[in-house]
Amino acid sequence: MDSYQEKISLLQEMIAFALIDGELHDREYDFLEIVSQELEIEKETFLKLFQTSNKTVVIKDEFNRICQFYRLALLMHCDGVLHEREQIKINEIGINMGLNPFAMKRVLHLMKTSPERMVPAEVLLSVFSEQHN
Repeated sequence: MDSYQEKISLLQEMIAFALIDGELHDREYDFLEIVSQELEIEKETFLKLFQTSNKTVVIKDEFNRICQFYRLALLMHCDGVLHEREQIKINEIGINMGLNPFAMKRVLHLMKTSPERMVPAEVLLSVFSEQHN
């Protein structure tokens, strides 16, 4: 992650995504808080992000775009309920990031069929790498 503003933008995008179903579940909030700590965003700044509008910063490298897509997918699954709006929005976000739609679909399917709703990092990266060939 290059800059503080990119980290803020990632969190804003995740917060907006978490609210797409009209409700912020406790598990979604907890997940967002963990991500903010990992990104070294202060608690006060994190809380303010729930009140600010989303100014998206374009993620330059593909690895970080894949990581962000996966964070959003984890967020989508953490409340245990898959909303149609979440599924539509995550595909829209992934396409806007320039990710391969077939790879995104495959990752989401792998997550849906996984008991813990997670995909190992090497599998995640290989799914996106396969699409380059």
